[in-house]
Amino acid sequence: MIRLMLADDHTIIRDGLKKIFSTVPDMQVVAEAADGCEVLALLRAQTPDVLLLDMSMPGRSGILLIQQIRAGYPALPILVLSMYRESQYAVQAIRAGAAGYLTKNVESDQLLGAIRKVARGGTAVSPAIADKLLSQARQPDAMLPHARLTARELQVFQMLAEGLGINEVAAALSLSAKTVSTHKANILGKMDIASTAGLVHYAIRHGLLAEAGDAA
Repeated sequence: MIRLMLADDHTIIRDGLKKIFSTVPDMQVVAEAADGCEVLALLRAQTPDVLLLDMSMPGRSGILLIQQIRAGYPALPILVLSMYRESQYAVQAIRAGAAGYLTKNVESDQLLGAIRKVARGGTAVSPAIADKLLSQARQPDAMLPHARLTARELQVFQMLAEGLGINEVAAALSLSAKTVSTHKANILGKMDIASTAGLVHYAIRHGLLAEAGDAA
């Protein structure tokens, strides 16, 4: 029996996943979390066999949360289930210690197969992500500007590009507005973009935003 922890801030997503897992005999949901702090609190009480983790939740989330979990629970396989389809997010997640990266439009049989694979110590990525990673490997010098961002900068970039203001980003990430403003300035400088509108256009052009109809 593979014991699962689900971490996603949307109840409807967790409920949908539980319905899928209820149809198979070798998986059981033992814990649910709606944000990064809850994930860490639950892990202190029990360690599941696989953590199914959303990349974007209130408070601590994304790459920084993966790194923190890996530091405390190095043997726990983390399978990211994300709305972001750009391969750079997958690269950052796997470098941080995730065992796999799937997008939320994945078929249920692919999800179940990926969970079984990472539970056995393997790795798993969505086919579309795997194709992009292979393409990047063949062209190592073709680094896009957003690939220069740190994990925190990439997280702030995502939120700004999705329309959140400085204060909203600060509240969501438990940071000061001054710190978020500094991150924003660094992002604009590294990407050679002049404004938030430019970040939005860049994100749309490179497919860095969730597509319409995707769950957040």
